[in-house]
Amino acid sequence: MQAHVPHAWNVSAPEAQAIQHTLAAQVIRTNDFGPIRTIAGADLSFPNKETARAVVVVLEYPSLEPLTASVVEQSVTFPYVPGLLAFREAPAALAACEQLSVEPDMLMVDGQGYAHPRRMGIACHLGIYLNKPAIGCAKSRLVGVYTPPAREAGAWTELRDRGEVVGAVVRSKTKVAPLFVSIGHRVDLATAITLTLRCVKGYRLPGPTRWAHNVAAGAALPNQSQRGKLF
Repeated sequence: MQAHVPHAWNVSAPEAQAIQHTLAAQVIRTNDFGPIRTIAGADLSFPNKETARAVVVVLEYPSLEPLTASVVEQSVTFPYVPGLLAFREAPAALAACEQLSVEPDMLMVDGQGYAHPRRMGIACHLGIYLNKPAIGCAKSRLVGVYTPPAREAGAWTELRDRGEVVGAVVRSKTKVAPLFVSIGHRVDLATAITLTLRCVKGYRLPGPTRWAHNVAAGAALPNQSQRGKLF
């Protein structure tokens, strides 16, 4: 995949917010993709305050068998600012995406998408930069209010911010804390929820981001001999 970033990364916080406002108008919130045969999960960790470790793992869909993965470690230059994490994390994530040997049909990001103060979480950033359908699947809430979903797996409720539905609170596993699912780019919310639930397969995290999360935390990269055995 080749990324197109229409702005500089070395900007001030107010400039970054202005960029997000501009990019938010480009987010496509309807389905705009063909058959899904592969889904990539993306996540990051920070071995230290100055280094980002970005992991992207491509899985076959719907089997969720790992096909390939990419890991990039690089220095970060943007400070930690809530709501502007994409400016700290996206450069490494994009570098990992560009190194993939298999181009995925869908990207699932461990982070926010449209459920963001400026409707521009990292899943939206990556979707626009890569011109790729993308879903945000976060482990915690950034904005919005909601009624807790029922305790059974598959239950979900709307996440609302300033009167707008910005995402869904999805119970991926019975009696386990929910996920916060939102649009990233070129996908609607109903499809984002459906794909997330189809990918959990008994876990809390969906397969694509579960693989990426575990590898970012230090687990071995998937390879042919490890398929289906690591997690």
